[in-house]
Amino acid sequence: MRRSPLFSGLIYFFLGGLFTYFAIDDVTKNGWGFFSYLLVLLATFDFGSGLKMIIFHVKYKDKLKKK
Repeated sequence: MRRSPLFSGLIYFFLGGLFTYFAIDDVTKNGWGFFSYLLVLLATFDFGSGLKMIIFHVKYKDKLKKK
């Protein structure tokens, strides 16, 4: 069974939020270090991928309705 792009997008958004939380927690405890920047980078990629998947889902559903 395949996952829908909407479900995948929501998972990416959840992971982006989780990485953001961990980055904020790490910065408050240790300051800005390599691990903090890595977590921010991962969160950015996850939010971008999630947004891309959700937009794809909306466009795909709209295309199916027009047929």
